[in-house]
Amino acid sequence: MALTLAEKIIQKHIVPNSLNFTEGVPIQRGIDIALKIDQTLTQDATGTMAYLQFETIGVERVKTEVSVSYVDHNTLQTDFKNHDDHRYLQSVAAKYGLYFSRPGNGVCHQVHIEHFGKPGKTLLGSDSHTPTGGGIGMIAMGAGGIDVAVAMGGGAFHLAMPKIFGVKLTGSLQKGTSAKDIILEVLRKESVKGGVGAIYEYFGEGVASLTVPQRATVTNMGAELGATTSIFPSDSKTLSFLKSMGRENDWVELKADEGAVYDKIIEIDLSALKPLAACPHSPDNVKAISELKGTKVSQVAIGSCTNSSIDDLYAVANIVRGKHIAPNVEAGIAPGSRATLLMAEKAGILGDLIKAGFRILESACGPCIGMGFAPNSEGVSLRTFNRNFKGRSGTSDANLYLVSPETAAASAITGFITDPSELDYEDSSFTATGRVSLLEGTNAKLSENDVIENAKDEGMLISPLPKEEALKVEILHGPNIKPCPPCPPCEDSLKLPVLLKAGSNVSTDDIMPAGTKVLPFRSNIPEISKFTYERLAPNFYEKAKSINFSGCFVVASENFGQGSSREHAALGPMYLGVRAIIVKSFARIHKANLINYGILPICFENADDYDKIEAGDTLEIKDIFNSLKNDLPFKITIYKKDTSIEINGINDMAERSRNILLAGGLASYTRNGGQ
Repeated sequence: MALTLAEKIIQKHIVPNSLNFTEGVPIQRGIDIALKIDQTLTQDATGTMAYLQFETIGVERVKTEVSVSYVDHNTLQTDFKNHDDHRYLQSVAAKYGLYFSRPGNGVCHQVHIEHFGKPGKTLLGSDSHTPTGGGIGMIAMGAGGIDVAVAMGGGAFHLAMPKIFGVKLTGSLQKGTSAKDIILEVLRKESVKGGVGAIYEYFGEGVASLTVPQRATVTNMGAELGATTSIFPSDSKTLSFLKSMGRENDWVELKADEGAVYDKIIEIDLSALKPLAACPHSPDNVKAISELKGTKVSQVAIGSCTNSSIDDLYAVANIVRGKHIAPNVEAGIAPGSRATLLMAEKAGILGDLIKAGFRILESACGPCIGMGFAPNSEGVSLRTFNRNFKGRSGTSDANLYLVSPETAAASAITGFITDPSELDYEDSSFTATGRVSLLEGTNAKLSENDVIENAKDEGMLISPLPKEEALKVEILHGPNIKPCPPCPPCEDSLKLPVLLKAGSNVSTDDIMPAGTKVLPFRSNIPEISKFTYERLAPNFYEKAKSINFSGCFVVASENFGQGSSREHAALGPMYLGVRAIIVKSFARIHKANLINYGILPICFENADDYDKIEAGDTLEIKDIFNSLKNDLPFKITIYKKDTSIEINGINDMAERSRNILLAGGLASYTRNGGQ
């Protein structure tokens, strides 16, 4: 039978004996699969906890083909905490055989595609935008840090076999439109919860017109669909990119079989696409730039793992060359990697940007996670990033618009939201068949040798030590680095108060904020837990403390836990005593993180039952052992002032997930021999 590209790669990575399937026949959707992981990545905001957990596994060296520890989030060093984390991460990498990407080397996803990404491989990362690797033809997935720790130790990654949604691209992008507009169009059609339990696979004649950096933009922001991952075929454009990185030997051609069947197909004519923007405060609140034209702008930020490649910077330079940022606008650019910054200097792009008035920010996540360059109060900030949740920028009342580099550049010089297709400028990197990548060596701005020389600069990427040297390395634990607290044991009955009732599309930013105030405590759960649910209920910590952290429940509506993979959004609640979260639906990674830390993730059997519960009610869940052991619904009693109501909760977890909960979390399950 004909298979999709995603199915072909998944089948080659099924762990032997974990599943009975026939090679070449589609795997049944929804069943639990176990995948061998070839590569892992972590970043410093999630990495410290991942490696603290890895240390407890007891292996001398990572068992993957490649594992990389990146520092790109907590690079603002206002005191000792972040630097201590960096020293810890570097010592762990040296001890256990990982590559270490130093602060300033760039954003993990950009650097990983440049140095390590290989078509046909599996990649698991403790960052929700790990699917960026799908732009080069990988099955690349985000997960919690403890899942990555298990994979580094040689364990499989378990998930439900996703549906495969095909996105058929025809035509080619016109001047003024970009890859960002493609993914914004998909989000407009699908919503932030449309991709839960699915992989988006791009195919069709339009794919050939897109460079690898453009494809990576699409797969990166595919995370906002709630998708497991997104993927493009590996073709001549992929070969050109890898060749420019001096890695043509890593290339292999990969594509779906002729006649492959998708669970559904979305069609997009690239030629008809117009510039788009995601309006405040959700990535799927998408409108045409023509509808927003004339809105006054106070800030423009270009960068993040979505749009910070050399091609993105070149597109901006083409628009702003010879012009200057409008007087009312503050503009900054964060190149995605040190290699990108060096190539921009070599090509003359950096000078164009500086002359136009852009502030050149560090090659790091920075403003995307509220780590500096926050907008003014009530400001309108145009960002080429992937998320615009309220408060994420560091300014609670700012209005964030997600746009393409072209739209951001055009708006920066006019001072108002502007359609770049209506500006008169020369774009020498744009042809009738789409954008020509600077990396392909055909543009004359950069020779092939220039690109390889800068891309292969290894000074900021430290290779693993030989095993005999690694054994002598001492791991450095600073005073802010605390052990991961243990999960509470599973109990057969829980009768506890509801301390929080929330609405739909609660993000992990709402559950556990990022930013300069919170991120330094990522390796200190007792301290970071004080910020738990802060944006939803500022007094949640005090409420939990008032009952001595003895236990409580949280209730919410749809798509609970969307956004970042940060497992601290499960660790914080666990530490404060949250024992179950009852919702209409969960985001994939957050649900997995809750299970890993022993918190029951329950969905209402009847969605209307959500309306029957209020904060302050008491709920009782009985016969939990029986429900988990025998795959039965959860029986829940709601106690009101004068009455009680019986409702059911859906138990839709795979057997392994139920066993993890019975064991009291993934760490305990693994220590007891669970696979």
